[in-house]
Amino acid sequence: MDYMYAEIIIPLALPKNYTWSVPPSLSQAVQPGVRVEVELGKNKRYAGIIKQLHTQAPTAFETKDILNVLDSQPIVFPMQLKLWEWIASYYMCSEGEVMAAALPAHFKLSSETLLVFNEEFGDDFSSLDNEEFLVAEALLLKKELAITEVQQVLDESHVYPVIKRLIEKKLCFIWESLKEGYKPKKETFIRLSPAYEAEEKLEDLLNNWGRAAKQLELLLSWIHLSKADGEVSKAALLKKSGASDAQLKGLIEKGILIAEKREVDRLRYLPRDINIDFQLSEAQESAFRQANQLLEDHSVCLLHGITSSGKTQVYIKMMEAMTRKGKQTLYLLPEIALTSQIIRRLEKHFGGYIGIYHSKFNQNERIEIWNKVRSGELKIVLGARSALFLPFSDLGLLIVDEEHDSSYKQQDPAPRYHARDTAIYYALQQQARVLLGSATPSLESYFNAVNGKYGLVELHERFGGVHLPEIALADTQKDNAKNRSKTIVTESLKKDIADTLGREKQVILFQNRRGYAPYQICQVCGWIPHCHDCDVTLTFHKKTNKLHCHYCGRLYPLVYRCQACGSDKFAQKNFGTEKIEEQLEELFPEARIARMDVDSVRGKHAHDTLIQQFENRRIDILVGTQMVVKGLDFENVHLVGILDADSLLGFADFRVNERGFQLMEQVSGRAGRKDTRGKVVIQAFNTRRPLLKLVQQHDYRAFYQLEIEGRKRFFYPPFSRLIQLTFKHKSKEIAGAASRWFADMLHPLYGRYLLGPAEPVVNRLRGQYLMELSLKLPKDAGLTARCKKEILEKIAILHSEKKFRSVVVIPDVDR
Repeated sequence: MDYMYAEIIIPLALPKNYTWSVPPSLSQAVQPGVRVEVELGKNKRYAGIIKQLHTQAPTAFETKDILNVLDSQPIVFPMQLKLWEWIASYYMCSEGEVMAAALPAHFKLSSETLLVFNEEFGDDFSSLDNEEFLVAEALLLKKELAITEVQQVLDESHVYPVIKRLIEKKLCFIWESLKEGYKPKKETFIRLSPAYEAEEKLEDLLNNWGRAAKQLELLLSWIHLSKADGEVSKAALLKKSGASDAQLKGLIEKGILIAEKREVDRLRYLPRDINIDFQLSEAQESAFRQANQLLEDHSVCLLHGITSSGKTQVYIKMMEAMTRKGKQTLYLLPEIALTSQIIRRLEKHFGGYIGIYHSKFNQNERIEIWNKVRSGELKIVLGARSALFLPFSDLGLLIVDEEHDSSYKQQDPAPRYHARDTAIYYALQQQARVLLGSATPSLESYFNAVNGKYGLVELHERFGGVHLPEIALADTQKDNAKNRSKTIVTESLKKDIADTLGREKQVILFQNRRGYAPYQICQVCGWIPHCHDCDVTLTFHKKTNKLHCHYCGRLYPLVYRCQACGSDKFAQKNFGTEKIEEQLEELFPEARIARMDVDSVRGKHAHDTLIQQFENRRIDILVGTQMVVKGLDFENVHLVGILDADSLLGFADFRVNERGFQLMEQVSGRAGRKDTRGKVVIQAFNTRRPLLKLVQQHDYRAFYQLEIEGRKRFFYPPFSRLIQLTFKHKSKEIAGAASRWFADMLHPLYGRYLLGPAEPVVNRLRGQYLMELSLKLPKDAGLTARCKKEILEKIAILHSEKKFRSVVVIPDVDR
């Protein structure tokens, strides 16, 4: 039999996968998709995934043996491994980086340094100092300690000098071990002893009870719970009875009750049931039928429905059809904030068939969902972009809701993939279908739909016959002149808010800046506080009373004196969500006001709590950033205010008009979703912008025609494919020199497609200077593949130059 070799993916950014040999003792246990323990370098161990097995021995190096097989069954399927390979190839990263993003942390075993007690040293610690003695005593007791445990013993973080001395004295030695983080959750359940299972025996016990009244109450509580719930957990029993651990222990010691530990799910699931309790409108029914027909001939269909047209109900009917066929559905959403409201609607219809997956779950919860998807137990998964990596066994449909949203594109770290485009590739692999949905589709998707690459279904009316909101433009130029400062809420908007509150309706105000004041400026010389590590102004946050850098997260104390001229006269410019909230509290003291941004909603359930409070009308005015605009459905909202439209349209980016239109139209869509027509007020300094008129008319088609002509004229997507290269280095000169060297190397073959190099708008982040080089390539798959290969080869050559060795080059495809 030929000796077997394994190509293994490990969670490192290696340009190609490494090969290990399979020892005969493990040959029956290895298969693609299982994790194995391998050693790379001298002592570093990793848990890798076998990609493929083969008999071709590498000629350039001598292979090491696989040390251990960690799974009896694959944790990922061949389809997932192919998806990883495609992502790595298309988005110019390594399969190891894709693996690191795809797997829950507890599947990625890490190398832990352990201190192991040397038994030959004995227990004579008289030669040790105080710190050494404390560690030695703990080692004698436990036999091995992790570095973190040593830190706890000594109550300090810098423990390496102590460890070094103990190793030199041969009291302990180092051992590199792989430890798996995931452990099934166990819960204690209480059951009745078999001696009292017969009804007459239990009755006799209760009738002849002695003095322990609290124990009797505890037993009666167990009887009640067992009849209601079947199984009785220890926690539920103690809560209901109000008894203590000691009292329960007394009943167990008497042989009346028995305690046993069992593995339980961390996440509670409802009974598996399909309950569709609504009828589609005529327009929705037509869209549903059209989408199904188009998906017979197209792998992708775009559902373009105006805000509140009832797209979610069409999705539910599509999911019902898939579930009844026994197939799985993945429902993607751009933001975690959206999942909490929609999961409540879907659980009502699909019960335990549906699960939810996103980054707010802890790692143990993620593994449980992973395993339920792999086994096919979960038929519908609702999640953010990372849910794409789940191991679906029989995927039939992928729904990408709010498909236009920029949150679907991963920024940092690699892989910098676009979840919508990756979903389309994944569906082709799985022979599944993709339904894209949006009120404001991306130009690329709408272009593909009108040109026949995708199917196209359109919903032009709101559910229930409700009209689209009236949109009024408020000119802040007049209010600014009157108040001699930037207006937060114009007089006309104040009047509309007061009128809305008087009708017991709710208000949403949108401003895409968090914090209190985006910057402060010296009124004498114009100096503005900047972050020391980033080329950006600092934002004042009143809650922390500090200046924040929104790029690197660094905090600075407030500045009271100008560092340039010494003046103490500062003015706070512009406004964020904190300042809006403060002014609203002054203007409307009786109103209940809340804020929804990254700073105010932290933690797993924070989004959901705030959304439910607003749904239940315990909040009158909700101030927020983008979080408040993305598909949330509040039936009592009458008024929506966009406080600074100019800030949405002031970026140097070819997508600025597209994103501005999408944001304003999506915000507008939150108003008047039920019964009465809503109102939207857009505040702007320049109300004559053509884009604002198109938003006012809710005219997506006219916007598309206008924007697509500009894209064609200047050769931007969807007519070209963009690859951006970012060069990072702590020296501005070296970053610039590296980008110019790279441009010179690419120029002979791709000169006509090159843009730059140039400094980005923010040219320094976290102490690293940035330079950008872009390529606008024709949509030719062969040319794009050759260009990517050339870029990766040139990066390797660049790093062979001594002065450029530490330059970081980041390729970003379809940015």
